[in-house]
Amino acid sequence: MDVIIVSGLSGAGKSRVAAVLEDMDFYCVDNMPVEMMPKFAELCLATHGRYERVVLVTDVRALKDVGDLFSTFDEMREMGCVLSILFIEAEVETIVRRYKETRRRHPLDSAGLTIEEAVRKEMEMLAPVREKANDIIDTTGLTLNKLQRRLYKRMGGQDHKALSVTVKSFGFKYGLPIEADLLFDVRFMPNPYYIPELREKTGLDDLVKDYVFGLEQSNEFFKRFCDILDFLFPHYIEEGRRYLVICFGCTGGRHRSPAVAQALFEYLVEQGYPVDCIHRDIDKE
Repeated sequence: MDVIIVSGLSGAGKSRVAAVLEDMDFYCVDNMPVEMMPKFAELCLATHGRYERVVLVTDVRALKDVGDLFSTFDEMREMGCVLSILFIEAEVETIVRRYKETRRRHPLDSAGLTIEEAVRKEMEMLAPVREKANDIIDTTGLTLNKLQRRLYKRMGGQDHKALSVTVKSFGFKYGLPIEADLLFDVRFMPNPYYIPELREKTGLDDLVKDYVFGLEQSNEFFKRFCDILDFLFPHYIEEGRRYLVICFGCTGGRHRSPAVAQALFEYLVEQGYPVDCIHRDIDKE
């Protein structure tokens, strides 16, 4: 089981890092008490593969003794966990500004310290953790997209699982799907509705699919469309896009658009993307 300990300065962005890692299929637990970490790891290991990638976020609130913290990490390694430490930090001025903007309290300000003094004290307390970190990310000036890129690069580059796709068919006569990111009109294809033996069938029936994709323009469109997606998807992932909704519309949403949507669904499954397919209007008259 891979375990990433996310630690670092309060206000530097640990929770945001955890959110990005969660989108990468890590199971994330924020503010995990150090004493509970071995037991939690034991429970995860007992599931025999259900929790293979885990993120535990800890900060100065859980730090009573650095020696105990590192002993806990060693104990987890002995249990079979592949453990690494990701330390998140930012410039003092940046953290002070973030606290002032959000009006949140720093965990150490109860000691009568100013925010700047609290940040510097926290840096001192966490210095041993920083020294043992496998990777350090300074979030000063990092946009969310840049942070996502940094994390995806750390995890071994782009992963198909980084982008979840929903393919949807619909009928223009019932209105546009408001959630569409990419929307395409396939009414340029001849309509199976006007073929008597196909009228009562749908785009999921083999006869309709064979009719739609038996046409040269349909096959050419689908090939070019897949080529476009092969180009676009890595760039979407690089820019931090995590979800994409692709919609195909025909007149009633019963024949042409379901056939094309289903074909794209099958293509993306073969490519390894997490994908769902919805035929919104296929059962409407």
